[in-house]
Amino acid sequence: MSDENNNDGKSKPLGLKGGSGVVRQSFSHGRSKSVVVEKKRKRVFVPGKPGAAGGDRPGSKSATGGVSNSEMERRRKALVAAAGQEAERKVREDEETRKREEERDARRREREEKEREEQEREDRKRAREEAARAPKPVAEKPVVDPNSNPAASAPEIDPDVTRPAAKAPAEKRVEKPRRENKASKGANANANDRRSSGKLTINQALRGGDGRQKSMAAMKRKQERQRQQMMGGMNAEREKVMRDVQIPEAITVAELANRMAEKVAAVVKALMNNGIMATQNEVIDADTAELIVEEFGHKVVRVSDADVEDAIQVIEDDEKDLKPRAPVITIMGHVDHGKTSVLDKLRKTNVVSGEAGGITQHIGAYQITLDDGTVLSFLDTPGHAAFTSMRARGAQVTDIVVLVVAANDGVMPQTIEAIAHAKAANVPLIVAINKMDVDGADPSRVRTELLRHEVIVEEMSGEVQDVEISALTGMGLDKLLEAIALQAELLELKANPDRPAQGAVIEAKLDTGRGPVATVLIEAGTLRHKDIFVVGEQWGRVRALINDKGVQVKEAGPSVPVEVLGLHGTPEAGDVLNVVTSEAEAREIADYRIQLGKDNKAAVGAGTTLDQLLAKAKADETVSELPIVVKADVQGSAEAIVQAMEKVGNDEVRVRVLHAGVGAITESDVTLAEASGAPIIGFNVRANAPARNSANQKGVEIRYYSIIYNLMDDIKAAASGLLSAEIKETFIGYATIKEVFKITGSGKIAGCEVTEGVARRDAGVRLLRDNIVIHEGKLKTLKRFKDEVKEAHAGQECGMAFENYEDIREGDVIEIFTTEEIERNLD
Repeated sequence: MSDENNNDGKSKPLGLKGGSGVVRQSFSHGRSKSVVVEKKRKRVFVPGKPGAAGGDRPGSKSATGGVSNSEMERRRKALVAAAGQEAERKVREDEETRKREEERDARRREREEKEREEQEREDRKRAREEAARAPKPVAEKPVVDPNSNPAASAPEIDPDVTRPAAKAPAEKRVEKPRRENKASKGANANANDRRSSGKLTINQALRGGDGRQKSMAAMKRKQERQRQQMMGGMNAEREKVMRDVQIPEAITVAELANRMAEKVAAVVKALMNNGIMATQNEVIDADTAELIVEEFGHKVVRVSDADVEDAIQVIEDDEKDLKPRAPVITIMGHVDHGKTSVLDKLRKTNVVSGEAGGITQHIGAYQITLDDGTVLSFLDTPGHAAFTSMRARGAQVTDIVVLVVAANDGVMPQTIEAIAHAKAANVPLIVAINKMDVDGADPSRVRTELLRHEVIVEEMSGEVQDVEISALTGMGLDKLLEAIALQAELLELKANPDRPAQGAVIEAKLDTGRGPVATVLIEAGTLRHKDIFVVGEQWGRVRALINDKGVQVKEAGPSVPVEVLGLHGTPEAGDVLNVVTSEAEAREIADYRIQLGKDNKAAVGAGTTLDQLLAKAKADETVSELPIVVKADVQGSAEAIVQAMEKVGNDEVRVRVLHAGVGAITESDVTLAEASGAPIIGFNVRANAPARNSANQKGVEIRYYSIIYNLMDDIKAAASGLLSAEIKETFIGYATIKEVFKITGSGKIAGCEVTEGVARRDAGVRLLRDNIVIHEGKLKTLKRFKDEVKEAHAGQECGMAFENYEDIREGDVIEIFTTEEIERNLD
C-alpha cells in the first residue's frame, strides 16, 4: 500500500494492488460524483502447495484460519474416506434396488402367467358350453374323394372338447389355438359385451351355430325346464311343510309371517279376507294370529310371556335325598319386652370367638351352636307397630316362633299381632315369659291373657310350651333352648342340599363400598360362589358369600343366613332367590318381572272413568298434603316408614311419600325435594358432601333420624301444622237499635241500647232482622255521647257504625261475639 497521489491530484485510497475501481454516480440537476470502490479478494489456502507459508513445517500454522498443516491433512483424509463410504453406500443401494426390481418383475410375470392360464381355462370352458348348446347337425353320409388322403380328411379331435356331440368343423379347430393366443388377454374383458350385444361377430361366425347367442333369460328358462323335468314335471307342486308356530299374547304381522315361512303379502291378504285391515308392522292378538295360522295349515303352539318363569326349576325332592337341617327360630313380641336382651344373653351363653358386635348389626340373623352340637338359626324382628310387614316375613320363613312377653306388662298390641302372624303361617309357638326378676312379675296373668287369643300353654292343659326366663340374670335360658330343640326334633326338619339353591330375602340394603347387598336365608339347596340367580326384579352372579360371623365362605346350605354380594340392583325384602343356569335366562326373567310390575301399576288407573277422576280431583282440593322424601339404610326400614306414613292424616291432611329408597341421600334426592317443596327424611343414613352443599344452596331441609318413634312424632306434628285452626265463638252481648241517625261524613249511625252483656269495639257483630242474619262484620266506631269508647255495658246507650255497611233500621238487633283460634293436632 502507499499514500502517493495520482496525476489528477486526487488521493489514492488504501487497498490491495489492483483491487480497486472507480464508479461514477449521477445525481439530480446534472451533478455527478466519482466513487472509488475497493475490491478485496479472498485468499484461498491450498494445503501442501509449494510456497505456502509454513507448508514444510509439520507444526506450523497456515495463513488462513490459523489451522495447522497436519490438521488440514487429517481433514482432507477424512473427506476422502467419507467420499469413499458414500460411493460404497450408493453401490449397495443400487444393488438392492436392482434385486427388488427383479423380484417384483418375477412376481408380476408369475401373476400374469396365472392370469393367462386362468383365462385360457375360462375360454376352454366357455367353448365347451357353447359347443354343448349348439344344435346337433343332421347326420349325412360323407362324400369321400378318391384322390384325397383319408388320414388327412379325417376330423381332428380337440382334447378340450370331451362331448362327441359337440364336434366343430376342422377349419375352426385349426385356427382355434392361434386365435386364443392372440385374443387371450382381451377375451375376459369383452366376454360380457359379446354375450349381451346380440350382434354377429367374426368369432361367432367362425365357430358356427345359429349366428346369435341365447340370452341369459332364455338360458335360465331352459335350466328351469330341465330342473322341473328332473323333479317330475312342470305342474308338480311342492309338498307343503307343516310347522309348529309359536304364538305369544301379541305379535306383529311380519313376525307371524316369518314364523310360518309365508309371504307377508299373503298373510296381509288373509287378514283382509277376515275383515282385519293391518299392515306388516301392526300388532295382532293371539286369537287372530291363531286363526291365520290354522288357515295356512300350520299347527298352533300358544305361548305366554310368563313362560320365561319355566326356567326356574320346580324340583320335588326325593325322600332319600333329604338330610336334617337346622331349625329357624324367630323372636317376636311387643316393644321393650326384652327380645334383644334375650338374644344378647344367648350370645353370651354360647361364647364364640369373633362374634363381637353381633350379627344383628350385619344381616339380622345368626346361628348358635349348643353344647351338644345342635345348630340353631335365629331371626330378629323389631317390635314397633310400623314393622308389621317385617314381622310377617319373619313368620313366613321361620320354623318356630318364640313369643317374648313381659311378666310385668302382659299381652300388648304387638304381642297379639305376632300371635296372628304365627297362626297365619301355621308355625308352632313357644312362649317365653320374660322379666321374672322384676317386681310385680305375674306369669299367671300372662297365661290368662293368652287364653283370650286361643294360646293355651302346657300349665293350663294346652300344647304350647311356656318358659319363665330372665334375660338380665340368665334364669331359664337353658330351658328355653331345650324347648326349642325339642320342638325342632318333633318337626323333623329336612332339606335337600344337592339341588339349585332357593332362599328368601330377609333384608336388603345398598352399601357404599359393596353395592347392593341382600341378606338371604337359604331354604333348600346350596348357594355357591359364581352361581347365577334371580331374586324378584333383580338378577346377579354370586360375587361373595359372608356368614353371620363376617367371614367369607364358598357355599351356604339350608337354614344358613348369608349376605349375598353381586346383585345388579337392590331387591325387595321378602323376594325369593332362585338359581338359574345362564345369565341370559336370569336377565330375561328379570326383564319380564320388571315389565309385569309396570303393567300392574298402569292397570291400577286404567279402569278409572272420567267422572271418578273429576270426583277425586274435587275431593283433593280440600285436602292438604305434606310431601316427603324418605331414604333409609335397609329396604325393610324404608317399607315400614312408608306404611307408617300412609296411616298418618285424616280427611283434611295426609302425608304423601314422593320417593322411598335405600342408601345415602344424593343430589337427585335434593333436586326432587326442591321441585316439590318436600323435606328429606334420612333414617340411619346421611347425605354425601355434594348433596349437603346442594341442599344448603337450594334451602332444602334434611332431617336425620335413628329411632322411628321420633320420626313419626315429628311427621305428625308437621302434618298437624297443615290443619286449619278451629274457630271458637263466644257471645258476649246483644244491643237493640232505637234510632238511626245520618251524619254527614260518617254515614248512618245506629243509636243502640245494650240489652245484655257488653259491646266491645274490637269484637265481631252480626245484624239480625226478624231473627235472620243479614250482615256479619266489624264495628267501625263505638261512641258514648261524643266520646269514642272501647266497650259499653248492659243498660247503657251508645252509637254504633258498621264497616262498609249502612242498611240498618230501627228495631234491628246487634249480636256481639268474640272469636278464638284453637290449634288442632292429629292425635
